[in-house]
Amino acid sequence: MTSTKNQRAAWLEGPSATCLPSAEVAHPWRLILLGAPGVGKGTQADLLRRRLGACHLSTGDVFRAAAKSTGCEPSPAMTAALDFMRRGALVPDATVWEMVRERTACLRCRGGFILDGFPRTLGQAESLKKLMEDERLSLDAVVNYELPLSEIVDRLSGRRTCEKCKAVYHVTRQPSQTAGVCDRCGGRLFQREDDRPESVTVRMEAYQRSTAPLIEFYGKLGVLLPIAATGSPDQICTRTIAALQQAPVRAVS
Repeated sequence: MTSTKNQRAAWLEGPSATCLPSAEVAHPWRLILLGAPGVGKGTQADLLRRRLGACHLSTGDVFRAAAKSTGCEPSPAMTAALDFMRRGALVPDATVWEMVRERTACLRCRGGFILDGFPRTLGQAESLKKLMEDERLSLDAVVNYELPLSEIVDRLSGRRTCEKCKAVYHVTRQPSQTAGVCDRCGGRLFQREDDRPESVTVRMEAYQRSTAPLIEFYGKLGVLLPIAATGSPDQICTRTIAALQQAPVRAVS
């Protein structure tokens, strides 16, 4: 079964909101996605959502929705997170965990879920494991998208962002029609500081340090699924689906 829409009110706004009933699938998939910046993890989450019918649960989407202030009364965890965000500080792991824990009902989505951006630490992974055990939910796979460092540096260092509408381009992969000018609004394209090669290398070193314990943790649980993030997005998605089919006996319709 496929799904092109997901109504994620309870995930984006908090436990006080109510989602529309999700379409129930024969075999709901419950997945976690890992992958360094630049591997296209967000794109794969959306493609997998369409193929599997699972709900895409991105912590980044929650923070973006909260920043826009939809008018919904924020939950205690989101209130704390917003306070850190307004001060320009990183949201602590404990607050992120509380935000996810408040949304436990989303993990029980009848269509399954694709967790993107969480867990980020070993402590969060252990807490999530216990929560899912308490809820009697099984985790099907942790998909780890892998790409050589040189390819990641090329992808991110070539990225250009519009200063007005925030549209994203790439100098070789997806260039604008006029160099340095946004096709959508005519704004100036610039390179973010954290997309410079030296910054990307530092970001990757930090990512690898924080993710290595997660990879070891899920590897020992037997649910880690390494996927090469090379080729087009559709090719990577097809590769992921094939690997999932070869994991425990499951059917992807």
